[in-house]
Amino acid sequence: MAILGIDEVGRGPWAGPLVIGAVILPDQKPDWVDELNDSKKLSVKKREKLNELILKEAAATGLGWVSSAEIDELGLSASLKLAARRAVEEIQKQHVPFAEIIIDGTINFLAGTKLENYVTILPKADFLIKEVSAASIIAKVARDHYMYELAEKYPAYGFEKHVGYGTAAHQKALKEHGICPEHRKSFRPIQKFVKQPSAPTKTTHTTKQIGDLAEAKVREFLKKHDHKILEHNAKSKYYEIDIVSLKNRTLYFTEVKYRKNAEHGAPLEMITSKKQKQMKFAAECYLKAHPELKAFKPILASAAVSGERSKIEDFIVLD
Repeated sequence: MAILGIDEVGRGPWAGPLVIGAVILPDQKPDWVDELNDSKKLSVKKREKLNELILKEAAATGLGWVSSAEIDELGLSASLKLAARRAVEEIQKQHVPFAEIIIDGTINFLAGTKLENYVTILPKADFLIKEVSAASIIAKVARDHYMYELAEKYPAYGFEKHVGYGTAAHQKALKEHGICPEHRKSFRPIQKFVKQPSAPTKTTHTTKQIGDLAEAKVREFLKKHDHKILEHNAKSKYYEIDIVSLKNRTLYFTEVKYRKNAEHGAPLEMITSKKQKQMKFAAECYLKAHPELKAFKPILASAAVSGERSKIEDFIVLD
């Protein structure tokens, strides 16, 4: 019977979520399994590549997320247990059997649950046990991607560089700007900054309203061009897709890009090669979750919207 490997990422940062990964590898191990290692020992490029392979080919994967607000409310110890339970619940939903659970470290995060007697705790398991290595990789990549998105929302802190850890640059930003909503206010290094006003986001308080209006305009545009809207704002812990639509047996995954005016470049310029890879990965995850749609041809697309009235400037099908 299979092993369920579990590892955590994000115990020590001053900002952002705690994430626990859980992975069951297939009985017939693919060649890439030999490349698995502690996520901290892998390059970013290598982690990203292995992350895609794990999510696509593992027998089962799960992520347990606990937000910074939950960490403040529950404390770190309880948060680790909660994240582990959430990760295992994701595995159980996939109905893949396992005989043993191996957790990296010295603490049984599943103590007090029905699974506690199945657990072996093992220091350095993320280096020694391939299932735990895989869990450490998917947790690390998922959390890093979350922090990269936070960097766009709160650019003053440099989250894309330190992913929330207490570096000198992070401390300097806190002194200059105070905290943001993603900081862990229960952590002692953050407490001295709590009384300072929270830093503003990169955009105004109407950002969500503008984004919702832009997406609504694009949905109207697609409907006028004979698209059937299947879903909008499709989200999971792995991906986010603005609009999923169907036309002539072709499935469109559309990213909506808003600009204040139409002079800031073509929409294709706003979709970098990295963003296209993220879109492709999101589409693959969506199709995996919706097998009834696999008969349709998947297409990536971008819609450019500009101005206060959200005028559609262009709609482009990406390669």
